[in-house]
Amino acid sequence: MTTHLTGRLPHHTSEGPDNAPPLLLGPSLGTSTALWDAVAPELATAHRVVRWDLPGHGRSPADLIGPGATVADLAGLVLTLADTLGIDRFAYAGVSLGGAVGLHLAVHHPERVTCLAAICTSLHFGGADPWRERAATVRREGLAALAQSAPRRWFTPGFTVPALVADHAAADPGAYAACCDALAAYDLREGVASVATPTLVLAGREDPATPPAHAREIADAVAGASLVELAGASHLAPAERPAAVSAALRAHFASSTASGGTAVRRAVLGDAHVDRAQAATTPFTARFQDFISRYAWGEIWTDPTLSRRERSMITLTALVAHGHLAELALHVRAARRNGLTPEEIGAVLLQTAVYCGVPAANAAFGVAQRVLAEEQESGAQGRG
Repeated sequence: MTTHLTGRLPHHTSEGPDNAPPLLLGPSLGTSTALWDAVAPELATAHRVVRWDLPGHGRSPADLIGPGATVADLAGLVLTLADTLGIDRFAYAGVSLGGAVGLHLAVHHPERVTCLAAICTSLHFGGADPWRERAATVRREGLAALAQSAPRRWFTPGFTVPALVADHAAADPGAYAACCDALAAYDLREGVASVATPTLVLAGREDPATPPAHAREIADAVAGASLVELAGASHLAPAERPAAVSAALRAHFASSTASGGTAVRRAVLGDAHVDRAQAATTPFTARFQDFISRYAWGEIWTDPTLSRRERSMITLTALVAHGHLAELALHVRAARRNGLTPEEIGAVLLQTAVYCGVPAANAAFGVAQRVLAEEQESGAQGRG
């Protein structure tokens, strides 16, 4: 895991492969990146996980926001962070205020968010007055009293995470109060119906701050959203029920990746092939088809490190090397869709004659010539 302190950006940590699909994790008010300590390593096996701290929390500068701040201001900090890290589109999961930031992004910047998990959060947080009162109290008295009562608001009876309570006590009072201002002004009930991002809503069944009714309100408003209520969880579910939260998030993000992978698979192999494959799927082969869509097409073929043209050339070579001639015909067609000319395909196959053997290349040339001839004939019929 790499920790970053970067001037006018929130403090953030990164873990997982740099070329994996990015996933941003947002915190709850009063906590730090430590909220995700028991969940992030699991998610980082398949994602580039970036955790960030609220202003004045953890190691983030306190003056990133001031009195009268809004959730839009916090969302702007997240977008600036993503831009600085070279992340155009990302999955997002956030708890409470961090979840509100994610919902705001999905409403106002849908082109940036590929998949969303809203955890122990709300479209509104009980009206403006209680948050304005809390902000005034913190500005006047500091955070000591609130930190002492945090376990009752955050966890089920008998459970606590001392490090998170310590983070609460150490937060900057001015920045904490500004976050309260943001919660006071926040209300997404009018805009959330526009969200088209695949959305999972997680609720702690014993959460007094954002009860399950708040989660149901989100799930009812967002078309296609999934709702999971976690037994034995209060407001900070990732800390109290990390295994259950990890499982739910992994399933949700994998499902989204599989959907995106299907779109890439169709673009490369063609609708007709994918339709045939899906029509032929049986209970016996269903998990294999899901694996192909999720891993091969949803993670490997979407990795921007290599272009689709380059991936086609590598794939042709591998198929020749192993003698997979039926798959080779499919991927000669795919290579044409990905922009390779017949001459370039011939050059790839000639290269395989050196490194894979003349007999293998000879068979490959036969397959490719047949496919290209079929393409030429089909084109001539279309012109006729």
